[in-house]
Amino acid sequence: MRLESTRAVFVRRSVVFCVLVFSGLAAGAQQTHPFSVLDMLAMDRISDPQVSPDGRLVAFVVRETDLEANRGRTDLWLVPTTGGDPRRLTASPEADSNPRWSPNGRTLWFLSSRSGSSQVWKIAVDGGEAQQVTEEPLDAGNLHVSPDGAYVAYTMEVFPDANAAETKKRLDQREKAKSSGLVYDRLFVRHWDVWEDGRWSHVFVKPVAGGRAVDVMRGMAADTPSYPFGGPEEIAFTPDSKGIVFSTKDVGREEAWSTDFDLYYAPVDGSQSPKCLTQDNQAWDSYPAFSPDGKTLAYLAMARPGYEADQFRIVLQEWPQGRKRLLAENWDRSASSIVWSADGSQIFAAAGNTGQESLFAIDVKDGKARTIIKEGTVHSFDIVNDQIVYALSTLSRPAELYHTSTTAWQRPGQGSVRQLTNLNAAKVAATRMGDSEQFSFLGWNDETVYAYMVKPADFDPAKRYPVAFLIHGGPQGSFGNVFHYRWNPQTYAGAGYAVVMVDFHGSTGYGQAFTDAIGGDWGGKPLVDLQKGLAAALERYPWMDGDRIGALGASYGGYMINWIAGQWPDRFRCLVNHDGSIDERMSYFDTEELWFAEWEHKGTPWDNPVGYEEQNPVRFVDRWKTPMLVIHGGQDFRVPETQGLGTFNALQRRGIPSKLLYFPDENHWVLKPHNSILWHETVFGWLDQWLKKP
Repeated sequence: MRLESTRAVFVRRSVVFCVLVFSGLAAGAQQTHPFSVLDMLAMDRISDPQVSPDGRLVAFVVRETDLEANRGRTDLWLVPTTGGDPRRLTASPEADSNPRWSPNGRTLWFLSSRSGSSQVWKIAVDGGEAQQVTEEPLDAGNLHVSPDGAYVAYTMEVFPDANAAETKKRLDQREKAKSSGLVYDRLFVRHWDVWEDGRWSHVFVKPVAGGRAVDVMRGMAADTPSYPFGGPEEIAFTPDSKGIVFSTKDVGREEAWSTDFDLYYAPVDGSQSPKCLTQDNQAWDSYPAFSPDGKTLAYLAMARPGYEADQFRIVLQEWPQGRKRLLAENWDRSASSIVWSADGSQIFAAAGNTGQESLFAIDVKDGKARTIIKEGTVHSFDIVNDQIVYALSTLSRPAELYHTSTTAWQRPGQGSVRQLTNLNAAKVAATRMGDSEQFSFLGWNDETVYAYMVKPADFDPAKRYPVAFLIHGGPQGSFGNVFHYRWNPQTYAGAGYAVVMVDFHGSTGYGQAFTDAIGGDWGGKPLVDLQKGLAAALERYPWMDGDRIGALGASYGGYMINWIAGQWPDRFRCLVNHDGSIDERMSYFDTEELWFAEWEHKGTPWDNPVGYEEQNPVRFVDRWKTPMLVIHGGQDFRVPETQGLGTFNALQRRGIPSKLLYFPDENHWVLKPHNSILWHETVFGWLDQWLKKP
């Protein structure tokens, strides 16, 4: 019966998608419909803007969803910085990504899988066919071009004592072996969504004129970039192109409980072993960026070892071996990326900022920070001369590219921002979304807490609407002003729900003390904020039906769903728990990044058992009564599937109405398009069942 219903769902959603697409074309975009998961998947995803050296063009990546292939595909596009029609530069069925300009601006280097594996390619900007540059036996990633154009750098996963060819040979031999067992003598055994096999991601440098690629990390049992969230921003050529700086964690057997990422320098020819530049700091150091004159290295650094959500502060070091100083010590924001201005007088940084991801300019001399772009989420940006090009999204608009100047803060509101792309205009215009609003209230200890509300599509103030109460993960995260591709509140608004999202204590973008507040208190301050935030929303928006509310959360949000089931059991008609833990004590023993649990719960379970048990959802299963949908991915090693199965076991054994949606091929997220469709159909079916009744 289950297989039969799955086939029916697949056929129905495919037909619906085709009807939506072709009816929209036939109507010439005259007809509109409430926003849905199909609209979300149909949006073009813009990323990685790279401005040409002369400032005339922007290269960027566009990801399109291929429903038939059940994956995303990426191409390279160009758009003038003065405005004009964007044009597609590559159109291979395979993935093209990671564009980087040659110093003369005539050639664009990029990564492509069109040869059957990910390799380095290049293409003339004025036209012509793309040319393959590397033929490595392994996939290449994280491309960089040296300032003088003489070298390219990229990463490959190799055994520490082997080059790419030797690594490939060993892998082939392992594939032919009749035994499948792997022996481990240190952690990690598995990480995020992969089982470790003895390989590490190393930086290779290859001369453009020809010659072999040199592993500048040879012998290091360490990854660059950091897995799974790191990228090219963790690598930088030195200004003279003779060396390369990268971030890695080389801590031996302490890898699973250490956050001691350091910056290393290595000559491009591999003639010397990498030299650690940040040995004095036992916490996280990353994101190297050299000043235009080559005299200063800027990078981001945390201060507290073992804490992955500590504030990233900007450090300036006189290059190559001069003194270091903190920039903007009193600026209470955590930078997520940095770029120098062309004259070296400012550093531009993106950072969480009261429900936004804003762009700031920080004066290198006095450390004063000025807000350049406040509203929305700045996903990535690049600077050439006095031009800033950035990708920006909001709750109601997917990311597009915009242009402003490095002095825009001097003339706010004077037309200093220019939109460069509008690839999603027709798709957005074909949908009806809900209006959003940020509001604040007094949460735990009467401290100000912020939240967002999204109205249902086709809102009628005379009606009363059911509420989807979304709880973000992290826990050091945020449900901010961003167009999300997994937890997009507009999909709920399009289904007829009001949405409330509270940035409780522990959220990012409100100062480091606010973020730190959740440590050792997962079920305390955040629950108070959620309770007071929901009450404030119901009072502020009387058209919300306080009797028809469902709470949904993933990761830490899933933990909170299980915590709510035992601590707030009479408030919600239904719950949705995605990849959430039921037993924090056991979660320590079956997860991989041990530093996270040790910081959040103040030690190990044997050193501080109270820290794991005091706010452990499994202790209060006897109070559970609220119907719950449980969702889990089989490749989630951060919160392993046994946590979801344990939650479902408890619900079933207690006779509580419940369902389990299991994805054997997904990790902590749901990434495959058709799995995303099934996820949304199942979630909205569950909400409709419990919330759309009187």
